[in-house]
Amino acid sequence: MPELPELEVVREVLCRRVIGRTIEGVRLEPRGSPLVVRDLTGLGFAHSLTGARLTSIWRRGKFLVFSVQATEPLFLVVNPKLMGRLQLCTPAEKKAGPVHVVLHLAEPEEELRYVDAKRMGQLYLARTLESVPTFCEMGPDALEISQAEFRQRLSTFRGEIKGILTRGQCVAGIGNAYADEILWQARLHPFRRRSSLSEEEILALYQAMRLTLIEAIARVRQGMGEAIHLEPRDFLAVHMRTGQPCPRCGGEISGIQANQRITNFCRTCQPGGLLPGM
Repeated sequence: MPELPELEVVREVLCRRVIGRTIEGVRLEPRGSPLVVRDLTGLGFAHSLTGARLTSIWRRGKFLVFSVQATEPLFLVVNPKLMGRLQLCTPAEKKAGPVHVVLHLAEPEEELRYVDAKRMGQLYLARTLESVPTFCEMGPDALEISQAEFRQRLSTFRGEIKGILTRGQCVAGIGNAYADEILWQARLHPFRRRSSLSEEEILALYQAMRLTLIEAIARVRQGMGEAIHLEPRDFLAVHMRTGQPCPRCGGEISGIQANQRITNFCRTCQPGGLLPGM
């Protein structure tokens, strides 16, 4: 799942390469079903975007927002969810996956493709961001929230700390992979109850969140380059490293299947916490 670091680098690349350009044409592939393409304007997705100019691109949490100037200002909002990716390439380049939407750009001739093997993500065409499902339910971006607001927002949620970190209503942009990395950096067990955390541990969590995400952006930028469909994660310390040695203490990294996702952590570096069902 693309999370804040990947989407931030995608935003950087697209800002350099497509802002100010005109969408010469729009193609909806056979897979571009109503599950993926959502026209909230009633104007027609392809019709409205054809001839429109891309004026800005920004990220909030795990959404990418394209401001477009058509016959009226509109938003193209991408929520990639589990498997969605964008691919910016020449028309002849091999598809990075099942294609649902293609935006044709000229000078130079390129395609901005939305690919999604699971058809779980969505592309919304909207007049207002308030009309996009879940967009306005998000909390502050994980890299913009202050320490004081983080502590205050955290106190309003109950349950296990990993589940709270990945809940976009608390902070936006963190998914399964980077929650594991942040908690490892903070030396906190992922199944610790939020109410059991001390003030010192909450501070450590906030600092770990910022450090992990900022460092990840730099590593993703290096590994992704201009190939925005890639998701370089070979630098992660614990996520999807079950059975491998912890890079900090050398202990074996544990993997727990819970809540339809794998949680990875080091029992030595991250002691405590009740496992699900216990």
